[in-house]
Amino acid sequence: MPAVPGGIRDNTGNVIAVDPATLPPDGLDLDTLWRHPALLLGETCWGPLEQGLKPFVHVVAQNDYSDLPGGEHILYRSVIVERRQDDNHDPLPDPSDGPVLPDVTGRSFAFNAPESRSGYLALERDLRAAGVSMQIFSRTIRTGSHLASLRHVAVGKADLAAIDCRSWVLARQHQPALTAGLRISGWTTPSTGLPLICSAHLSHDVRRNVAQVAQTFFLRPTRC
Repeated sequence: MPAVPGGIRDNTGNVIAVDPATLPPDGLDLDTLWRHPALLLGETCWGPLEQGLKPFVHVVAQNDYSDLPGGEHILYRSVIVERRQDDNHDPLPDPSDGPVLPDVTGRSFAFNAPESRSGYLALERDLRAAGVSMQIFSRTIRTGSHLASLRHVAVGKADLAAIDCRSWVLARQHQPALTAGLRISGWTTPSTGLPLICSAHLSHDVRRNVAQVAQTFFLRPTRC
């Protein structure tokens, strides 16, 4: 990433992230990347956008989930996964317009980050609509990524995890040994899928050109 001398600043001049050039190779987190003033194209989540990212970026396109189980055009669902208890292939619960949730009372839940819609907020919303909160779980464990959440469930460190339907398909393709021991036990309510962004610091012409190119591969954004 290009250097940002003095660090990345918000509109009032406050430093919100250190200069990316000063970080070790594995030290550049997404919050820093998304706020980089030279970001040409990136993928984020509506959760971070609603929790402070929006002033720093411009939404240019929208993912399409039509080809995925649990996806419908711009909408996606998260799968609720748990360990298989035996060798039987239990029937897959069908997604619906509302949540299809297993009994979560007293169970432990692994999640990637509290600002993640797919890994945390969607399930929190569905539980709240049912009149309960995340306190219904005996324990919640922050893991840092969807893949780490799947690993926690697979080895018994957690009972359940919520994973967006695209990440679940990718995990099944690339981590078959891991996912073979897991099963879908539910779905969250549909949510608007992940947006593509560029930096709000780019010129109007550059943002427009990025949007035009991005929308040849993805969908036009339905919200900004």
